[in-house]
Amino acid sequence: MWLFRWSDYDTIILVTREPLYNFGQNQEVEKVDERKKIIMEAAKKSFALFGYKGTTVDQIAKIAGIGKGSVYISFNNKEEILREIIVSLIEEMKQLASESIRPEREFYANLHSTIYNVLIFRKEHQLLRKLLDEIDSIGTKVVSDAFQLLESEVISFIKERLDIAMTKGYIKRCNTELTAFVVFKLYIAIVIEWEQKTNEEMSNEEVEQLFRLFLLE
Repeated sequence: MWLFRWSDYDTIILVTREPLYNFGQNQEVEKVDERKKIIMEAAKKSFALFGYKGTTVDQIAKIAGIGKGSVYISFNNKEEILREIIVSLIEEMKQLASESIRPEREFYANLHSTIYNVLIFRKEHQLLRKLLDEIDSIGTKVVSDAFQLLESEVISFIKERLDIAMTKGYIKRCNTELTAFVVFKLYIAIVIEWEQKTNEEMSNEEVEQLFRLFLLE
């Protein structure tokens, strides 16, 4: 505690050291957060190049330019790093989905735009493509579980939009959880699996036409 004299009023003012202590704490938190970001970015690069199974904590540390021990200060293991990355990608996808909604458009146009843009993000993201290849080739359970989390979040987002639409009378009453699941799987089949089968990429407009054909007419 410090003592200061305000001479004009001859009053003693007591000032504690707590503000400086908190400032130091905040700096330490920022350092930890920054280290986690560096580790996650390094892990993204390694996972995208070598896959989850082909990546080691040593590789992540080398790419990050830090010691292996520093990685374990921030994360318990490689699986935890992957989960954190998936959570961050989920947030990116949610942001993209929200930005795809336009107030002036009808509900179905917004729903299509939301799902389509999210799946294009998934299809073109180098890390997600590599992890999907790993699931298909060797079926790494940790990666499969991570993708289930990602897809569950997307389906939940679609369900929320359907719940709102049903409340406003835009769609008939239905099991929105089941409908969201079916809609999402339909889009995967059209946007991703059909292209893999035929090597023909469908345009945004073509996908929307099929969406309306299968679900509205």
